[in-house]
Amino acid sequence: MDTTTAAPGLRARKRQETRQNIIDAGLRLFVRDGYEQTTVEAIAAAAGISRRSFFHYFKSKEDILLARHDGGFLAALAPAMRALPAGQGPLDAARDRLIDLAARYEHREAMVIHDLMRSTEALRIRKAALFVEIEAVLADVMVELWPGEPPQRLRVAAMMAAGALRLSLDSWREAAGETALAEHLRRTFALLREQAQQG
Repeated sequence: MDTTTAAPGLRARKRQETRQNIIDAGLRLFVRDGYEQTTVEAIAAAAGISRRSFFHYFKSKEDILLARHDGGFLAALAPAMRALPAGQGPLDAARDRLIDLAARYEHREAMVIHDLMRSTEALRIRKAALFVEIEAVLADVMVELWPGEPPQRLRVAAMMAAGALRLSLDSWREAAGETALAEHLRRTFALLREQAQQG
């Protein structure tokens, strides 16, 4: 066996396992003890690592929640938009891509994380900032994909799509996930279309 190629893969897998152990330990302690009461030291101890090692993976305990919050949604958004079929308008394209990616939010800890993200002012601010990031990603990709459209119009479309996602996530959480997030997105975008027609 060629250990020169096996070692990097093993290291990457070990790093990913440690990262996941930290996330799991952090979430358990946040639920049991509360977010504010849980320290980085406690998380590190529960994950079987040192406090110093913790900071090789996360800058803060807040980043544990943010890492798991969207399930890779933000990183996948721009590539998904760039892979859209020809002929769609910006808002319809954003709707379809958000629906395609919705399952990334529907992981096993999703409801717990949503509740934790609302538990302190600092986390609420960080959660709001995530939607600003989503809006910015959408706006940037829309400007790239629809160069003939006025940028301000595309920014409005991006803002509407990010807002629809936020409202859909809220209604999905309030319904305890009984209806798929994709369905909440379809309903919210349908309401947007109704409002536009009435206006």
